[in-house]
Amino acid sequence: MAKYEILIKAVTVQHLSYGEVAARYGVSKTLVHKLHHRWLVEGDAAYEPRSRRPRSSPTRTPDGIRERVLVLRDELIALGVDAGADTISEHLAREHISLSRVTIWLILTAAGKVTRQPQKRPRLSWRRFAADRPNELWQSDFTLVSLTTGADVEVIGWIDDHSRYMLHLSAHPRVTGRTVTVAFTASAHEHGYPRRDPHR
Repeated sequence: MAKYEILIKAVTVQHLSYGEVAARYGVSKTLVHKLHHRWLVEGDAAYEPRSRRPRSSPTRTPDGIRERVLVLRDELIALGVDAGADTISEHLAREHISLSRVTIWLILTAAGKVTRQPQKRPRLSWRRFAADRPNELWQSDFTLVSLTTGADVEVIGWIDDHSRYMLHLSAHPRVTGRTVTVAFTASAHEHGYPRRDPHR
């Protein structure tokens, strides 16, 4: 028997009060009240737990823009030119549509437009590189994270290349050039600037 069914039947069959059911099963009185009233309206369908996922996702890319990304991809491929996320982003910007390359990549992947080709990975990337000393060189990357609310955020991080110590980690609606600059400057003020000469 499902948990909701037990709680509802404690009220409807055993004739316990909302407070008694809440105390016996370690749940809130509000939940018991809500389930009982749901059962009065819906009958046995109230026994099934409801999804907590929001009915709509306000930050989800609108369907029209998603479709435009896919059309652009097909058009660029037909022309025989680069059809990657950066190029698509440039074309969208001309149409006054702002979309991050990560979001474009996710749209293409979800539509089956991206074929992973691990064999194209350069051999040089197989070697692990690490700086000789702490705070000599930093690395940064950002990644898209989907929240339980349905919203997407981009997380940026800076790490010390020698110790792998996380110097900075923050989440943003979208990582922009300004985001990168602000995150780097804040990290440098806290930890000191990396010492590696960029021209070496």
